[in-house]
Amino acid sequence: MKEDKQDKQEASPRKAEIKALRAHLMGQQQAIRAKGLPILVLVEGWAAAGKGSLINELISELDPRFYNVVSPAIVPEEVSRYPFLHPFAAAMPENGKIMFYDSGWMEDCVRKLLRREITKDEYKKRVRAVNEFERQLRDGGYLILKLFLDIDRDEQRRRLRALRENFETEWRVTGEDLWQHAEYRTFRESYEDFMDKTGRLIPWHMLDGGKKSRAAHEALTLLNALVDRALEKGRYVGRPFEEDFPLQKLPKLAEVDLSPAIGDEEYREELKKLQKRLGELHNVIYRKKIPVILCYEGWDAAGKGGNIRRIARPLDPRGFDVMPIASPTPDELARQYLWRFWKRLPRSGHICIFDRTWYGRVMVERLEGFCSEDDWKRAYNEINEFERQLTDWGAVVLKFWIHIDQDTQLARFNDRQSTPEKQWKLTEEDWRNREKWPQYEQAVDEMLQKTGTENAPWFIIESNDKKYARIKTLRIVVDALEKAVEERM
Repeated sequence: MKEDKQDKQEASPRKAEIKALRAHLMGQQQAIRAKGLPILVLVEGWAAAGKGSLINELISELDPRFYNVVSPAIVPEEVSRYPFLHPFAAAMPENGKIMFYDSGWMEDCVRKLLRREITKDEYKKRVRAVNEFERQLRDGGYLILKLFLDIDRDEQRRRLRALRENFETEWRVTGEDLWQHAEYRTFRESYEDFMDKTGRLIPWHMLDGGKKSRAAHEALTLLNALVDRALEKGRYVGRPFEEDFPLQKLPKLAEVDLSPAIGDEEYREELKKLQKRLGELHNVIYRKKIPVILCYEGWDAAGKGGNIRRIARPLDPRGFDVMPIASPTPDELARQYLWRFWKRLPRSGHICIFDRTWYGRVMVERLEGFCSEDDWKRAYNEINEFERQLTDWGAVVLKFWIHIDQDTQLARFNDRQSTPEKQWKLTEEDWRNREKWPQYEQAVDEMLQKTGTENAPWFIIESNDKKYARIKTLRIVVDALEKAVEERM
């Protein structure tokens, strides 16, 4: 009671300070836009602690064109069709905007652990994924503020009762909220464990939800300090580092024998057999909800399109997508580079074929100067983490480098140029890239060596003979899906 009285006495002068803090934040919005600072504010806490009210306090004077508020739903694990970070990654703010998350990855992880929807081992993997996700955003220049609104059990009981007794607000109290209150001590231990494990890089700030004006003052102070510091020092750029991932042993491209070929009769027989089996497996992986991600990279004119068509031909069109990846749009350039791939991930049980991938970061973006050296060097580890999160989710991830030699490429370029119906396939950019063959080869060799992990392997597909390349790729896909199905029997 003493503290409540003291809080009321402090509330009046604090109102003036809150007003000044809001005005300062509002004044910084244009600078945030001009500097292209993306800001993520995560507001977690107890049911009825006042998360929505706190967000209202933070946004009340801001220009609504330059912020968003999202409340990602906690989807039960048995009906979830995407990796658990998918809704949070898909909602990441663009440069120059502020995104407020009304609950997020903490609540998702803790509730599912306590509901026994995920195992303790899965929980550990998700904690690791959260740390990786937050660090990747920070290293890419994102400002992240993590707040937790705390109230004691008696205060929560009082608030829940008041909400339930009011006809207009009773809908706001869910069975999940009542369960949380009944298991208050267990939830507190779990929240504290999560904050301890995910607060070492980007700290958590615990606010007293029982004192509304004080919590608003502290949150505004923290947000203003974060913004002011970034405006003064500029966007943070993380330094490259390498985690010890288990890697494949792959040859350099120059060491690959490109002579393998296949006869026409054998090709037709193998194609028919493998496509039939792939069509059968597609039904099985749909039923078992196994997501499949096939990644295609390779030289221009290497035969990626024809290879993809032979994979797609036996698949049910309702259960797969082909994602051709072109240069990023302005909307995509305004966010962390993996955002556009997070948004395109398949649902469980579906197949997604990427024609070009996130590996553009360490190839074309590296060589054409579209990102800094720190950015592309850091990307090897970020990509390995991203793919591990996909395989932890249960996805089969296979990556193909479609390989040809320079003479074969030149012959195919000339064929395209002299064939009217193929001319659209050949661009000035293709010729420019050809002139940089040695630089690209060096970049590809490094990419293969640093990102060919055991969980998401690379396969070099010899494609001087396109028919051989198609059969080899089909065999790899069929073998991998048969193994995945067998592991889930």
